[in-house]
Amino acid sequence: MSPKHPTHLRAHTYHGLAPGPRLLVTGAVHGNETCGTRAITQLLEEIDGGALSIERGTVTFVPVTNPLAYRLKQRMGERNLNRNMAPSAIPQDFEDRIANVLCPLLDAHDVLLDLHSFHTGGAPFVMIGPQNNQGALEPFTHAPEEMQLALHTGPHRIVEGWLETYARGVKRRTALAEASGGGRAQSLVTDPNYGVGTTEYMRSRGGYGVTLECGQHEDPQAVQVARYAILQTLGLLGLIAQPAAPVPMEREILRLVDVIDREHAGDSFTREWHSFDAVKAGEAIGTRHGGEAITAPADGFVVFPNPRGEVGQEWFYFAQRRA
Repeated sequence: MSPKHPTHLRAHTYHGLAPGPRLLVTGAVHGNETCGTRAITQLLEEIDGGALSIERGTVTFVPVTNPLAYRLKQRMGERNLNRNMAPSAIPQDFEDRIANVLCPLLDAHDVLLDLHSFHTGGAPFVMIGPQNNQGALEPFTHAPEEMQLALHTGPHRIVEGWLETYARGVKRRTALAEASGGGRAQSLVTDPNYGVGTTEYMRSRGGYGVTLECGQHEDPQAVQVARYAILQTLGLLGLIAQPAAPVPMEREILRLVDVIDREHAGDSFTREWHSFDAVKAGEAIGTRHGGEAITAPADGFVVFPNPRGEVGQEWFYFAQRRA
């Protein structure tokens, strides 16, 4: 490991003097997504200064979850920390070493609020996991509690279906990797477990959590979105005396149904897409390097469009309203 790499992960834990749930709040899992970092920093000052009191349970704040990516002011250090989230007996990169510290932190808590932002414009949204199930991909038993948490974070739009859709993309990606030979990066993105991030890992350990996408990276309002969500979560779980505010009446639940990879550096979008831009069936979303149009398979929404996506990895997702 380079001597310039960070050598520790900083966390701040507060224990209320009455029993209660254990909450973990993370920021900057991706180093250029700093709204959570700034909101956490504000609240740490308020707790330490006495303006906010943790009365029950435990809350741990990790303002910078990937310190290498944060130092570099980019999404990743050596790889995407929010993929392949699991302890490593023989860590291969910086993110493996972080996961070896972060996974025990996740194990020690019941609930996760993971704060992110996105590079294109659009309104905040919150991502949840599956319905309760005993399936092989992502068995889960806390869907009602997770939905309540999602509703209280603030955004009216809720998105589900991440891991199932990611696994669908893996099937396509595997054939390309076998043809190209690939390296470790390619072998990772063709492993269904690579779709496991912080919330998926938390669910696999018996807890629950949501990913809150607070807004565009540079939008100052994203910090306020993150701050509101943290306070709402503390109130909902009873860790502070102030109860959570009522949930918004208006809500929209979308389900991710497909992921389209960027196959060539020359692949391009037909226009500047924002997450949740609506498209009609047959509408062109992008064009392959060879001229083939990528069109919407049905009426739906473009989600997570990444015009700078790496070849062989996610370019955009397609979503539809939950039936």
